[in-house]
Amino acid sequence: MTVELAWDVRCKTGESPVWDAANRRLLFCDIPNATIHAFPVDGRATQSWALPEVVGAFGLCRFGRLVVALRHRVVLFDPPTGRVEEFSDPVDEPETNRLNDGKVGPDGCFWIGSMDESPAHQPTGNLYRVRPDGVVERKAEGYVTSNGLAWSPDGRTLFHSDSRRAYIEAWDFDPATGRLSSHRRVITLNEQEGRPDGGACDAEGCYWSSGVSAGCLNRIAPDGKLLHKLPMPVAAPTMPCFAEETLYVTSLRHDETDPRAGGLFRMKAPVAGAPVGLFADR
Repeated sequence: MTVELAWDVRCKTGESPVWDAANRRLLFCDIPNATIHAFPVDGRATQSWALPEVVGAFGLCRFGRLVVALRHRVVLFDPPTGRVEEFSDPVDEPETNRLNDGKVGPDGCFWIGSMDESPAHQPTGNLYRVRPDGVVERKAEGYVTSNGLAWSPDGRTLFHSDSRRAYIEAWDFDPATGRLSSHRRVITLNEQEGRPDGGACDAEGCYWSSGVSAGCLNRIAPDGKLLHKLPMPVAAPTMPCFAEETLYVTSLRHDETDPRAGGLFRMKAPVAGAPVGLFADR
């Protein structure tokens, strides 16, 4: 597969790519630089917006805004006006933690995990469900780095990873209530195979994981079988995202000697992606 550099944006930590079909653009963030970027696919100019704090992740809302995880809070952001609106209940996290990977689920809620940023790397991270009324529900705990959220195309399976511990897990998921059940460990990947970072599901139900330690994308079957390992032209890819017939991948500046590090990459998608969830804002 031919992989090309779509935008030499040089993020410090590029993450959370989201396909905005209504505007035909890929949105993604640079976490420590507190920025959300927009890459239109039809030749229009790129855009960038500065947020008041680190941006862990974000999702699309039904009415054009973005639901955004900052360090310890979730806000609503309106790109045309730049307005940031307080939204959720406070998220009770240790000072050394911050919110990390997140996505909008088929239940219309924003799911977001947290991670320990301290050198100790303690398992103090949690997984939350943020409802459209702003209530924050803790759904799972005990993670060092909550990551890799993605739903199967039928919305019945939720995948998730702990990047530090290098495993991918899954639950049965109820799209009507957000209830999790039948928890299982899907696969554990070593440093050479590709420690799991961000993830996405395709239309066939397989899970794509960015192997941030091995410069690759791993395609994994629902039963945990590693189907394909696709090399990337950058050392630390962080998250894949399906967009029409293209697969985009963000990256971080893991290697300062590689000028492409931190760029946005793309390739022809070998399969379609699962649907993108929309937050049920009011």
